[in-house]
Amino acid sequence: MKLKLAVTFASILLLTSCNKNKKILDTLSDYNNSMEQRGYHFGDKLEIPKDVSDNAESIAISFGDHETSNLTIDPKFFTLGDNEVSFIIKIKEGETLNQDATINVFAKNPEKQISYEIKAEYPHDPNNFIEGFTLEGSTVYESAGLKNTSKILKYTLGEMTPITLTKQPNDIFSEGCAIAEDKIFQLTYQNRKGFVYDKNTLKLLSEFPLPSVIGEGWGLTYDGKDLIATDGSKNLYFLDVNDPSKVLKTIPVAGNAEVYEQLNELEYHNGFIYSNIWHKPIILKINPLNGEVVGKFDFTKITTENTQSNSEHVLNGIAFKGENMLVTGKNWNKIYEIAIR
Repeated sequence: MKLKLAVTFASILLLTSCNKNKKILDTLSDYNNSMEQRGYHFGDKLEIPKDVSDNAESIAISFGDHETSNLTIDPKFFTLGDNEVSFIIKIKEGETLNQDATINVFAKNPEKQISYEIKAEYPHDPNNFIEGFTLEGSTVYESAGLKNTSKILKYTLGEMTPITLTKQPNDIFSEGCAIAEDKIFQLTYQNRKGFVYDKNTLKLLSEFPLPSVIGEGWGLTYDGKDLIATDGSKNLYFLDVNDPSKVLKTIPVAGNAEVYEQLNELEYHNGFIYSNIWHKPIILKINPLNGEVVGKFDFTKITTENTQSNSEHVLNGIAFKGENMLVTGKNWNKIYEIAIR
């Protein structure tokens, strides 16, 4: 009889403990879900619900290879964008509870809406499904995509006849390109490799495999030290210019209330990275040190004018002519020169 009572009592304690633990985890889950869309900013403190903290001996957060009991959103620990973490709760009875969560971190300051005016228009070959676009002096270097028509070419701004061009094999879908010293680097969409050309002749010099962490090749630029690539995600990938298969660092991109996915064509200018978003008529101005979007251009008007016949004819070309921006898109017949106000 005593044994039965002891077993019954133990069962009640176990059930009570399980119910209590479930309540703690449910409360924490409700809190995390409510904060996921709202997000945090660097310096914010996680306001753990009282039902959780009152029953916890300690609370820690595990993120990748790191673990911290500091419940402040610290840039040493978190990145902009979505951070996949695990809460580790050691309750006063000695048990340890774990719960996965997403902590979204946004930039502290709202993106500035950058105004501009169109200063000039130049012809652009509407047959080019533009993927990469950059300017050096008066020479445009352009990467055109799609299978069977991919190529890299150079021409003088204001003209459409190429100075020279190099075609890719029919199975290649070319993507972003960037000038680095005396070479042109070019990505491919899903072919898992990139090309290196002589800048003057566009003669193919070598190939390189895309880093395994990059899903697809999209945009490419050069900051004077590293190549910077996109793959259609929220990330900027900094690549070793001497070995583009090597990722040096990865930086997610976010604004004050939004993580920006589908980063596409890139251009580096005066300490900032400029990127368009696939299928959106905007260009972002990004701080390359932390991925914070500090400004945004709205090109709805000129994009609408050039996408009426085909929704795939999207904004997808950024270059700089002095302090003015050049903007174009896939199969557009114009290049716009924009004066930034």
